[in-house]
Amino acid sequence: MSLAPPRSRNGRIKIDVLIPAIDKDLETLPFVIDAIRKQVKHPIGKMMIVSPDSPRIKALCAKKKCTFVHERTVLPITKQQIRYRSKRWERSGWLLQQLLKLSGDRLGSSRYFLTMDADTVLIRPHVFRQKGKPVFYCRSWSHPEYFRVSRKLLGRRRTAPSSFVAHYMLFEKAKLAQMKKRIEARHGTRWYQAVLRSIDRSKQFGFSEFELYGNFVYAANPRGVVFKRCLNKSLSQSVKSISAKRIKALAGSFRSLSFHKRRGYSLKPKELKK
Repeated sequence: MSLAPPRSRNGRIKIDVLIPAIDKDLETLPFVIDAIRKQVKHPIGKMMIVSPDSPRIKALCAKKKCTFVHERTVLPITKQQIRYRSKRWERSGWLLQQLLKLSGDRLGSSRYFLTMDADTVLIRPHVFRQKGKPVFYCRSWSHPEYFRVSRKLLGRRRTAPSSFVAHYMLFEKAKLAQMKKRIEARHGTRWYQAVLRSIDRSKQFGFSEFELYGNFVYAANPRGVVFKRCLNKSLSQSVKSISAKRIKALAGSFRSLSFHKRRGYSLKPKELKK
């Protein structure tokens, strides 16, 4: 019996999709789902929306033919237990959705799964495997705290030349499971507890699941990955206010659009610290 991942007629590997979401994402989520089906050039298996018990999200899943997954079946911790906040900001939910993405190796049946932020819409075609190598969409700047925590978790300095924070990423389940086992062996506790204990809770941007996994894969085989510029544009307006004509124009310069509403969510870019 062949253990090779299933492929489509054009040779591209089948993938699942995982999107953590809550009710506030319902404005963008339908557009995110539609864009994945249009722009991701892989056959898609399960499209999974991981959420609290929300009738509105369940209704959207039924309408869009997605699989609803209750977040409590994925992780044994809740947003209330994380307690990652200050007097000025609340980041517990932001951290929880990262941990849910890192739990995707327990969901679906495909060897690979794509995670997507629920406020980011693809506007150009995307491929995530190329000549047997994973394709990572990257940017030139990041937050130094992401690398400090990753080093604490895995005992390795950052080695990749770019940042993996692009609002979406393809994970290979076997490599993700290997990374989490390494964290557990190093810290003597469950991987998600190790993450929670490693974060400096005085920092608003204290952890990145994409930097953690991307640098883990890159460190193991630097020549075994493909980098592409993510070319993401952040917008403050409603996704519903963007005309098809403007999206077509933006697609000439960008691959995706992110609709960040919360003040302070997206900071001005700064150069990566080497």
